[in-house]
Amino acid sequence: MKNLRLLGTLIAVVTLFAFANKPMNGDRLNGVWQTGNGKAKVKIEKIGTKYYGKIVWLKEPIDPATGKAKVDKNNPDAKLRTVPLKGYRVLKDFTYKNNDEWGDGTIYDPENGSTYKCVIKMKDANTLDIRGYIGVQALGRTDTWKRMKTN
Repeated sequence: MKNLRLLGTLIAVVTLFAFANKPMNGDRLNGVWQTGNGKAKVKIEKIGTKYYGKIVWLKEPIDPATGKAKVDKNNPDAKLRTVPLKGYRVLKDFTYKNNDEWGDGTIYDPENGSTYKCVIKMKDANTLDIRGYIGVQALGRTDTWKRMKTN
């Protein structure tokens, strides 16, 4: 009986340590990520039970035509065309699914003013595959984002 209790305690301790180093939820997604083209950095954070991402850095933050901060000039909603891109929320409503995958969200592309369904897959701790699509995932495009180091 004593050996069974010792074995049970040992299994519990090993299980605790095995899961202590890896989050049991999708919070590994949190952080600042650079887009594949290097034009922007997006900060992803959990708000409530969902994940969102907003632009926190632009390679070219100033519009050369106006000399002012770049705005969302391609937005289909005319009222939003004067909103600055820096601070703009481009990833919305993601939920953690399983196995380093987040879904049920959308991605907005300010370069063309379109919003797409989106799936995020973490390839490793510092690499994301962001797949935007219309209808089915097979009809989409994948961009690879890299985690930025924080000081």
